[in-house]
Amino acid sequence: MTEVWGLTGGIATGKSTVSHWLSLAGLKIIDADVIARQVVAPGTPGLQQICTTFGENFRQADGGLDRKKLGQLVFSRPEELRRLEAITTPLIQAEIQRQLALYRTQNVTGIVIDAPTFYEVGYLVDLVDHVMVVATSAATQRQRLMVRNGLSEAAAQARMDQQWPIARKVALADVVIDNAGTIAQTRQQVVEWLDTTNLGSSAAVLAEKLD
Repeated sequence: MTEVWGLTGGIATGKSTVSHWLSLAGLKIIDADVIARQVVAPGTPGLQQICTTFGENFRQADGGLDRKKLGQLVFSRPEELRRLEAITTPLIQAEIQRQLALYRTQNVTGIVIDAPTFYEVGYLVDLVDHVMVVATSAATQRQRLMVRNGLSEAAAQARMDQQWPIARKVALADVVIDNAGTIAQTRQQVVEWLDTTNLGSSAAVLAEKLD
């Protein structure tokens, strides 16, 4: 029987690293961030809807979406973020459900729906059996985001404020991976979790060289 897990956290909490390890362990990953980019790729109805709603100045010369410009708009104005989500959410939801149905037909042991706004969007909760949250303190999250994206403290906080606080997600989680320490400590938690399940092998995770 296929077991479906939701994997979430917050921006810059290290969720993508954990997702990578779960993939190495053999679980099938449905990555909502990847899908979110695919549904607004050049030539897609999603990109056309965005340009119709927000303006052609959000389309780059090569036909792609100017993600940086759009991000500056929606992360500073919640009402604009809601307009964007009204376009992208149905498209992302449909693709997640398509991939989930496909993997189920392949009788895989474990599927992970990797989504930073897993709880916020609502509909994903009904698609999974359990949820894993990757957590750090808010201060650590903010500092990592500032360094990773070259943001000011205020800009980083504005992006964090578009998501639920990590503590709220932790309270709802079935499993919590604490990523406040070293990468080796985080990996060990993932390995220990894998060793208590029949979903994947921890061998490949342990074999990966850490930076």
